[in-house]
Amino acid sequence: MIRPESGWAALDVRELWRFRDLLLTLAAREVKLRYRQTALGVAWVVLQPLLTSGIFTVVFGIIAALPTDGLPPFLFSYAGLLGWVAFSNTLSKGGTSLVGNAHLVSKVYFPRLALPLSTVFSTLIDVGVALIVMVPLMVHYRIAPGMGVMLAPVWLALFLMLGAGFGLLTSALTVRYRDVQYIVPVLVMMLQYISPFGYSTERIKPSLLQWYMLNPLAGLTEALRWSLLGRGTVHWPYVWYAAAVSVLVLVAGAIFFKRMERQFADII
Repeated sequence: MIRPESGWAALDVRELWRFRDLLLTLAAREVKLRYRQTALGVAWVVLQPLLTSGIFTVVFGIIAALPTDGLPPFLFSYAGLLGWVAFSNTLSKGGTSLVGNAHLVSKVYFPRLALPLSTVFSTLIDVGVALIVMVPLMVHYRIAPGMGVMLAPVWLALFLMLGAGFGLLTSALTVRYRDVQYIVPVLVMMLQYISPFGYSTERIKPSLLQWYMLNPLAGLTEALRWSLLGRGTVHWPYVWYAAAVSVLVLVAGAIFFKRMERQFADII
């Protein structure tokens, strides 16, 4: 009698490795199709974080006049939003990857984990381009990074892990409950405004700070900004908490995804 595996046994990484060619093909397709039939094409990779940083600068830096740890508001927002790009793009694209490829899921066998994980590659391109754009910004504002810049890849990896974990969870739920694909964008937008991308946590009351920092994006954003710019407020205990949450969310999301995988072809 053949039964579906559960728990840790279901996370067959070797099977995913055997299908690595498919994983790379799906990743390449994601990159090629992303900006097809758009007027500006790949320029959106650069424009999206720049436009968002401009909006945050006006709203939080000029209108609300919130502190930015002595850094130029635009550069402060842009550095924080690099992590947001890694998290939100991985979550949003991974969350709809199964429904968007229903014809493959229902007709061909392959490890379904390949679909949401393939979206990570296009997110890495977005983050890489955004990092390149940040170099002239730092030169313009005369900000030099310190030794902490060596930890920046670690924080970005944790952003990706957090987004991938939630992406696996929402992609599996979306197959059965299509309402999820409408709820997730609203929750993502709320997360963007309750995370310190455009303002410093110095303004938050100490009595509320411990509750505010339960949001793992807050600690990771502080750490990433400190690594890139060499300044800023960092609450290190909450950074390690955020790192632990990122790992746990990825593992839990993968296990949940694999437990529901056997139902995908029947109900998608």
